[in-house]
Amino acid sequence: MKNNSIWWALILGISIIISASILSYTLYSVKSLDNTLTVTGSARKRVTSDIVKWVGVFTRTVPFDSLNKGYQQMNRDLKLVLEFLKKNGIDINTVIISPVYLEQPWLYSDRPYSRDSILRQTVEVQSNDIQKITELAKNFQELTDKGVAFAPQSLEYYYSKLPELRVNLLSEAMQDAKNRAEKIAESTGQKVGPLRSVHMGAVQVLAPNSTEISDYGTYNTSTIEKEVMVAVVATFLLK
Repeated sequence: MKNNSIWWALILGISIIISASILSYTLYSVKSLDNTLTVTGSARKRVTSDIVKWVGVFTRTVPFDSLNKGYQQMNRDLKLVLEFLKKNGIDINTVIISPVYLEQPWLYSDRPYSRDSILRQTVEVQSNDIQKITELAKNFQELTDKGVAFAPQSLEYYYSKLPELRVNLLSEAMQDAKNRAEKIAESTGQKVGPLRSVHMGAVQVLAPNSTEISDYGTYNTSTIEKEVMVAVVATFLLK
């Protein structure tokens, strides 16, 4: 009986040792399989806008019972605006003209002080001549001198070659990520292996020296000069 107890104790001890060895090997294998390094890489490039979009608006405020006269005045104002644009080298066939919008704020007031209506119309110009349109948007006094209540509504700048630039910056951002990974791995006595996964962030079109980025991307249209940035998150295997 005593010999049987010793025998079973011996078997139990060996089993525990084997189980511990298997567990230790499993933990090491899992750690080895997950031996990765995740880094962020980015690339930036300064570009100059090559498209400008300018929107101007002109209005008339007329009594409710004089709408017909107001529309006639708007038609006159539109002709003056188009003449002004043509005089300054704009092809009026490319000008986008909105319908005349009617606003009657007195309809939404419990105590309207007047029953005046507001007529509003916009013109939109798109051009590759950045300097000309930018100057034109600042110098429209000729229209106001002729009685047109004209004002710039927006002046936006765009870069048309963004898709091609995005591809080039993606390549540079990946190289930046790899360089960072190699420096980190070197400090730990390891080397960077194959790329395991990569995630590209949204393209950021920023004002120069800006850091106002968004997870969904951003497109600054207020400046002629821009910085385009692409970032990637790359995971490499280590060896």
